[in-house]
Amino acid sequence: MNSEEISSHVLDKLLKAGADDVIISVSKQDSSLIKYSNNLVNTTKTWENIDLGIFMALNKKIVLTNLRDFSLRAADDVVDKLLKFVKSASPNKEYAGIAKGPFSYKEIEDGYDKKIALLGDNAIDYVEKAINKALAIGAKRTAGVFENSVADVSLLTSNDVKARDKGTHSYFSIRAFNSKEASGQKVGSSRMLNLLDIENLAEEAALISKQSLNPEHGKFGKFDVVFEPLPFANIIDNLGMAMSAFSVEAGLSCLKNMIGKQVANKKITIIDNGMLKNGFGSSKFDAEGVPTQKNIMVDKGILKTYLHNTSTAKRFNTKTTANAGLLSPEPTNLIVNKGNFSKQELFEQVKNGLYITNVWYTRFQNYNTGDFSTIPRDGIFVIKNGKIGQPIKGIRISENILTLLKNVTAVGKMPERVVGWEVEKPVVTPAVLVKDVNVTRPAD
Repeated sequence: MNSEEISSHVLDKLLKAGADDVIISVSKQDSSLIKYSNNLVNTTKTWENIDLGIFMALNKKIVLTNLRDFSLRAADDVVDKLLKFVKSASPNKEYAGIAKGPFSYKEIEDGYDKKIALLGDNAIDYVEKAINKALAIGAKRTAGVFENSVADVSLLTSNDVKARDKGTHSYFSIRAFNSKEASGQKVGSSRMLNLLDIENLAEEAALISKQSLNPEHGKFGKFDVVFEPLPFANIIDNLGMAMSAFSVEAGLSCLKNMIGKQVANKKITIIDNGMLKNGFGSSKFDAEGVPTQKNIMVDKGILKTYLHNTSTAKRFNTKTTANAGLLSPEPTNLIVNKGNFSKQELFEQVKNGLYITNVWYTRFQNYNTGDFSTIPRDGIFVIKNGKIGQPIKGIRISENILTLLKNVTAVGKMPERVVGWEVEKPVVTPAVLVKDVNVTRPAD
């Protein structure tokens, strides 16, 4: 049986057994990965993955599982096990159902690219061009990944939803090194290959690395900081998870009871847009089949809404934002609206501060208050009287996410698309200037 026949079979069997809500999703993905280090490609991998996900609610008891064997016997076995398991499950009294279809859907603009689908072994050529570009700028060695995929997702629910979406994704990351302590990193993501400027990413990473030679130990205290898009996206990604109504209910969000209140400087507007053109997280529908949409999350510093699925929306007496997540609503593409300043103009506003190009190990000491710390990495520079100066090392940022966002004093005008190991949900943001950032000593 094919995936559509299996989906219909599982749905019918669960409904006949008394299920209240059922969602069947089938994801087919063809992926390729190239890893490179020391200026050489050292790993190439291609694989195909097909996964059928099953969500069932019965008397407010919720169970989820996956099926990878697309045979009638395997499907029947999984259904029988689900029905046995749900009997012993505890009911979720807060559960309020899934979306009611049918719906109509709009295509994602620049969401599918035949060039990515047919890229094959030619992907190595892009990696080699990036390596050569970084070396030409002065980098000594490079490392990173180039990932490409074609995804086909279909959805079938007990509430008259039948939907399908097909898309491509391309992600590139490069770290350039001039010494053990001098490095720079850039990442790029796109649904269209010709919109991913890999050589430019390599050039920028190499320039940061070259400027990072011979860093000195940094000082501690309060500094005005220019954050590159890469580290600021890390912060916005964490804020996006705090926007989930599930996080709010679970006590894992600093945004509880903050609707209508100031959570950032008035220069900050943040949008979640599931229909974003060429958006890495864009799709025609969410996990319930609701057509994705554009949601203004923070409007000139004021929090306007949480992210909702159908169930959380009913509990909050509002409408779904089309961000399901079957259990937890999630961001799609978080966009920080651009400002008016070039990067140089951001630097010119700093008399004595720092320029941070990347961070990692962002950890929250208290999700409920928003207290966190993160470690700057790769190029970190002193700014003196508007000019980039001495590279530094050995610092930590210890801050509160709401305080940091309220202290944004200027927003750049050149947004970048960021996703990666430290930024799980796609973020589009320019560079920003933040005053009075607390810089501390890293843990020994």
